Amino acid sequence: MPKPLQTLTIVRPDDWHLHLRDGQELAAVAAFTAARFARAVVMPNLRPPVTTVEAARRYRERVQAALPPQSSFEPLMTLYLTEGMRPGEVDRAADSGFVCGIKCYPAGATTHSGAGVTSLARCDAVLERMQERELVLQLHGEAVGPDVDPFDRETAFIDRELGRLVRKFPRLRIVLEHVTTAAGVAFVRAQARGRVAATITPQHLLLTRSALFEGGLRPHLYCLPLLKREADREALLDAATSGDARFFLGTDSAPHARAAKESDCGCAGIFSAHAGIELYAKAFELAGALDRLEAFASFHGADFYRLPRNRGTLTLVREPWTVPERYPYGAGELVPFGAGQRLDWRLQAAGGAS
Repeated sequence: MPKPLQTLTIVRPDDWHLHLRDGQELAAVAAFTAARFARAVVMPNLRPPVTTVEAARRYRERVQAALPPQSSFEPLMTLYLTEGMRPGEVDRAADSGFVCGIKCYPAGATTHSGAGVTSLARCDAVLERMQERELVLQLHGEAVGPDVDPFDRETAFIDRELGRLVRKFPRLRIVLEHVTTAAGVAFVRAQARGRVAATITPQHLLLTRSALFEGGLRPHLYCLPLLKREADREALLDAATSGDARFFLGTDSAPHARAAKESDCGCAGIFSAHAGIELYAKAFELAGALDRLEAFASFHGADFYRLPRNRGTLTLVREPWTVPERYPYGAGELVPFGAGQRLDWRLQAAGGAS
């Protein structure tokens, strides 16, 4: 039996879906991502949301100020789509050099989505301009409403919104963020390469909805979209490890203070940036596909976004470590994904030109 791989060096990866928050919370988590990833797509669902290029510029400056000294990490900014956005803002975004896309949150679907979209049909003028200017649409792909089972929101969104969107805007590049279902994987695979893609999170590769209830309700595993069935997890793992360039890394790392998670109305989101590449290495190794991690983490997203691949490298070593039970987070603390559990891969180094 061959000896297990002891070191793994890949081209420096990127995180194509990340929440960094703001203020003290931003300062508490930014270094985790900067240590592992060369770039990350930073979500705009602050309070108030980042709806203009000028607001994105100011937020980008705050992100850069929170980075460790000499960091080469590049934040890729996004705008928050509202039904009041005008095509001129798309032009400003496309011309900015630092906004890589516009994020659509269905109103009420997840954290800070109250200003989101009630129907994408009301945004057709903006979507048409995005298609013209080749700006990526990033979708939180869930339908909401009393008639939709929470575990079926992604499938309902595909049926109600995404099919129409793809047909009406045939040149619009779309990322179905944090795809969670076999149906979502099948939809992406049915589309032309370079047209529709999807990010996949570590929690959806490693866990099913059963984990939410092991030994009691687990609020720190509550995220949106929800964890799904084992058949869905298997479909996601197959997509991630298949070499299909339409699927790539997006942690959706979403920090919340412990008090906000462990409350009578707990926030949705899992913080994974502390082990943002190590968790994927675990999932790929369990699938016997470590040799395919580099393309998923380092190549597919850059190619879809039409950005150069990174030139630096990242090295993981097989050196087991225990994930801390908590990390400081502003005035409070946050509980990371895998708290108190062992991970076999540890970050050794990341360097070189990104």
